[in-house]
Amino acid sequence: MKQWIWIVCFSAISLFATAQTKETQHVEKAVAFLLKALESGERDALEQIASADLSYGHSSGLIENKKEFIEALVSKTSDFVKIAVANQTVSVTGNIAIVRHRLDANVIDKGTPKDLRLNILLIFRKETGEWKLLARHASRVI
Repeated sequence: MKQWIWIVCFSAISLFATAQTKETQHVEKAVAFLLKALESGERDALEQIASADLSYGHSSGLIENKKEFIEALVSKTSDFVKIAVANQTVSVTGNIAIVRHRLDANVIDKGTPKDLRLNILLIFRKETGEWKLLARHASRVI
């Protein structure tokens, strides 16, 4: 009987770990999609990944909603030329995912080329089966 209980417990833990890993992979794919959308500035991709409730915070302190975030990228007011991320972590709890990473990017901000080194916090929410960017906060690497 004790052996059967251990088998059931181990199976339940294994199933939970597998589900968590699967959701983490889905979030990682959403992050990759976001990064490509940032670089491309394609309206459809940006619309697809951003939640209607998006709060997008820049390291300068500027906060944008979904419409402002998309317009800045589509109009090339803010243009990500190249993005690289490192040290990414993903934590999933229910329908919320927290992603942290270091972002190094070459951007053109209002016509001025800049190199960015930022610590990024992304919050994704699962909406109708899709991971959508709900919030972003950036701070400069010191």
